[in-house]
Amino acid sequence: MKNKLKLGIAGAGNIFKVAHAQVLSEHPEIEFVAVCDPIADRAKQQAEQWGIPYFYTDYKEMLTNHPELDAIDICAPNKYHSDIAVAALEAGLHVFCEKPDAISPEEASRLANAAEKSGKLLMTMRNNRFRPAIQFLKKYVAAGHAGDIYTGRCGWVRRRGIPGKGGWFTTKELSGGGPLIDLGVHFIDVAVWLMGNPRPISVVGATYTKFAATSLSDSAHSQFGEKSDQGIYDVEDLATGFIRFDNGATLQIEFSWASNIEEEMNFVELRGTKAGFTFKRGETKIFTEIEGTLCDISPKLAKDNHGHGEHLHHFIDCVQGRDQPMITPADGLHMIQILSAIYESARTGLEVKL
Repeated sequence: MKNKLKLGIAGAGNIFKVAHAQVLSEHPEIEFVAVCDPIADRAKQQAEQWGIPYFYTDYKEMLTNHPELDAIDICAPNKYHSDIAVAALEAGLHVFCEKPDAISPEEASRLANAAEKSGKLLMTMRNNRFRPAIQFLKKYVAAGHAGDIYTGRCGWVRRRGIPGKGGWFTTKELSGGGPLIDLGVHFIDVAVWLMGNPRPISVVGATYTKFAATSLSDSAHSQFGEKSDQGIYDVEDLATGFIRFDNGATLQIEFSWASNIEEEMNFVELRGTKAGFTFKRGETKIFTEIEGTLCDISPKLAKDNHGHGEHLHHFIDCVQGRDQPMITPADGLHMIQILSAIYESARTGLEVKL
């Protein structure tokens, strides 16, 4: 165990500023060494704000100049996640990466193989697993209280919440897609994890692009990314789908950046033979029967925290040998395989086997 882990940052945009920087800067076992971002002024500004000694515009230069690094935190656009992570793993660094793991199954497989070969820890952000309600539900299910979970649905839908319109978020070459890969990775992961990680065997999906012309926003999440009035919008703004698993269970999904609904909401709803439950807006309810009486249960849980800090702390604990990884490279590969298959089904109009 090291007293201090020397950390490099790859990507100094909003996700680093909002969800990573404060947590890492306050951790007693983290020492910022360098930050890189292709926009030099942004890298310099973050270096000055957080007391980071060195800044670069190229992550390769950062890796070359700082062999003393122990780990890297990747907050770059989706397209670059796997390239940066593989380079860092090959340099002998532990890697924490923002979601998604990669933008194609081939890249996700390359990443998982690099992690196995390096012997270093690779972990991708799955912050929602660490929210108090989800942690409670995982224990509830593991204890057998829900019985056999056989079906459910999950989603994150927004009325008007397109992030960084015209920037990398809405440019497929850089992002890999729209809300399915941006938001779907969160709650498909939670649902499958709570279901006991059954193996997906087929998917059917559909995607829609209907709001490319809108400039309205009612979501704080639209502030992520940098907007460009002359930029590209070639991704979906809504995706729906249906996943079938090897144990007979099924999962319906819906993810949107923009659609004509009442309000923004993320949710997981699963149904078991002994109990079902919902997770909405950070809270959970359980629906069951006790002594022949139908009962609704509302657990009193800690205040919702969205889990970003808790996941970063978990990564540090794992690197320091105090804990075992809750999220593995195999989880990332399976997720990207699911998302890719849904996009392929949407393109062809056919069911895709996995």
